[in-house]
Amino acid sequence: MDRSEIIEKLRDDNNYYGDFGKKFLSNSDIKTLLSNPLNLHKETEKNVNLLFGSYLHTLILQPDKLTSFKILDYPNRNYKAYKEEVASHGEICLLEHEADKAHELSNVLLSNKIISDLILGTGAHSKVEHEVPGILDFNGNLWKGKADVLNHDEKLVIDIKTSSDIERFKWSVRDYNYDSQAYLYSRMFGYELIFIVIDKNTHVINIFEVSDETLENGSDKVFRANGMYDLYYKTEGFNPKEYIETKIV
Repeated sequence: MDRSEIIEKLRDDNNYYGDFGKKFLSNSDIKTLLSNPLNLHKETEKNVNLLFGSYLHTLILQPDKLTSFKILDYPNRNYKAYKEEVASHGEICLLEHEADKAHELSNVLLSNKIISDLILGTGAHSKVEHEVPGILDFNGNLWKGKADVLNHDEKLVIDIKTSSDIERFKWSVRDYNYDSQAYLYSRMFGYELIFIVIDKNTHVINIFEVSDETLENGSDKVFRANGMYDLYYKTEGFNPKEYIETKIV
């Protein structure tokens, strides 16, 4: 299967997040590979923040897919009826007031002309794509990624984030591996990456450009994570019980 065939197959979310997609490394694997590589690809439960973020992205970028979300009208998740519905659904569900909040944030973002032009383009002839998969061969391993927005007019990869405190977002870049995401995606798609961030509480919007230092930090994380994958999963006779890292504090 060549590159174009792989990318086309990854356009389907069932492939991207399913067994086919697990053949590739991704930025979401960075934390696991750097902390406990044996947990790679182990299923993790969705949390509310991830679910909210997914709904907001779908609302902005792929509104035709909103029907895939189950939304329940309860004040909180302590209600017995909510727990029963979740048990039948198989995973946590978005609450009505959370969906309303996502719609509110979406309206704030898209009512700003600068942001709207970056995300949606400036007219019928704009070259802007949403939810675009890509792959990168990094030192012998294939990494996948999915760009929120590829703005070919501005030559930008755009990633949409929410924050509960936008003043602390620059620390979130390091803590949540957005630095390695920026490095991977800039290599993968050939454009500079920027973050469009909206504060969930104040509705303040910031555009964060990525510094050379942040890209270097991201490159280092990817290099180390890639090496750990090679060690744990491609080294014949490797025994993780005998492996000890030496670090400097």
